[in-house]
Amino acid sequence: MLKIAEMWEVYTVNRDLYLRIGYKKILFGRTEVIDNTLNPDFVRKFILDYFFEERQNLKFDLYDVDSKSTNLSKHDFLGQIFCTLGEVVGSLGGRMEKSLGGIPGKKCGTIIVKAEELSNCRESVMMQFCGNKLDKKDFFGKSDPFLVFYRSNEDGTFTICHKTEVVKNNLNPVWQAFKMPVRALCNGDYDRTIKVEVYDWDRDGGHDFIGEFSTSYRELSRGQSQFNVYEVINPKKKGKKKKYLNSGTVSKHFSCYMLFFFLVYDFYTFSFIWFPGNPAQPTSLHYMNPYQLNAYAMALKAVGEIIQDYDSDKMFPALGFGAKLPPDGRISHEFALNGNPQNPYCNGIDGVMEAYYQSLKSVTLYGPTNFSPVINHVARYAASIKDGSQYFILLIITDGVISDMAQTKESIVNAACLPMSIIIVGVGPAEFDAMIELDGDEVRISSRGRNAERDIVQFVPFRDYIDRTGNHILSMARLAKDVLAEIPDQFLSYMKTRGIKPSPTPPPYTPPGHPLQTQI
Repeated sequence: MLKIAEMWEVYTVNRDLYLRIGYKKILFGRTEVIDNTLNPDFVRKFILDYFFEERQNLKFDLYDVDSKSTNLSKHDFLGQIFCTLGEVVGSLGGRMEKSLGGIPGKKCGTIIVKAEELSNCRESVMMQFCGNKLDKKDFFGKSDPFLVFYRSNEDGTFTICHKTEVVKNNLNPVWQAFKMPVRALCNGDYDRTIKVEVYDWDRDGGHDFIGEFSTSYRELSRGQSQFNVYEVINPKKKGKKKKYLNSGTVSKHFSCYMLFFFLVYDFYTFSFIWFPGNPAQPTSLHYMNPYQLNAYAMALKAVGEIIQDYDSDKMFPALGFGAKLPPDGRISHEFALNGNPQNPYCNGIDGVMEAYYQSLKSVTLYGPTNFSPVINHVARYAASIKDGSQYFILLIITDGVISDMAQTKESIVNAACLPMSIIIVGVGPAEFDAMIELDGDEVRISSRGRNAERDIVQFVPFRDYIDRTGNHILSMARLAKDVLAEIPDQFLSYMKTRGIKPSPTPPPYTPPGHPLQTQI
């Protein structure tokens, strides 16, 4: 499960990791050096705070190290990539592969970056171990064995994390099953060494060492097999006796894993933009200023650039409402921005922006502001996918006072049981009191005596996030951070209430076969 902030561990086949915070670029860390290879697999991992609602820019630089100098100018630059942390986390399996660039006219190879959730890892493991032919330590009886589990630390030391009970007078013990968080066992690093020591219990506390073995969570997770039978080795005995084989074996008898992840689902974002006023007039919020983005474009870009990292194909249906369409001037509250009602999908947020600008040249902006057709449109798509493999996000950008409040409330109540969330961004100076009622943070929205099953609406007025110094990048970052903050909890509330657990790979989303219907 992912809340607002998580610690994520980034694995890289690179040399340097940079973070860009605002206008500043900070060297976050460097990997170790691997000698004489063109296919390095670096061990060092980087731990980053991950925020779903923020755009966290990363840069990876690769160097060929020629000396012990820490000055990068003394080494050969081999290439670089730019990406966002959300792009890595949102990649299938948390694995992103990109071509290195930075040297004109030269192919620099590829880089693979992997991310795994770490600090808030909610994975737990149930395990049971049994021993076979353990060494006899007691003079008048057999051994009284127990196991001690240690988690390895970054500095090479070990920290005890679990002890089993003692099984009396038995060289073939079966210890009771136990449950523990994976974080406690390996701090969320599946390949980190787990050391297990086997002792013979003594009443005086001077327990006799039988032997030890090492494993990892990844090995343990393979299930009961030959990979989970471990030889118990006593190093002192092994050093003294040439014919020494082992001091018995320990095998994993049973395991049950409880997996709770967040980013194994695809998000599908629908963008709806209201079209009032004359975009040719500088007073219009749709005015196409050649020097800066208008309010609609800023809101669309701010939210879209972050949410697109979690959409597998980066194809977004973008529609408008509140306009007269050519050639006959029909009023529509549901038309494709790209002019293709059969296929309203745009390639990435840049494609949505281009379609938006083109539509301003072809449609005549017209009211009223009706939300219900927009919500019902996305609800039809969401209703066709109820297995939890996809989740839909509707982004509505508007500067008008809502005209169909009763119908909109009913649409939201109906949509609350579907895998979807609604983001409403209000632009301009209008009064948006009605939008606050739709948000449902304080009072759950209701219609005709029915309460919404869950809160699925987040409303924010863009004017509250505009930077006073005119820094539009900062304004957009503030807006995106707040408007996307509730999405993870809304997503999880839907999955939890339906008992849906993630599958490793979500199936590709195929939109319903019927064309987009234009309502007049």
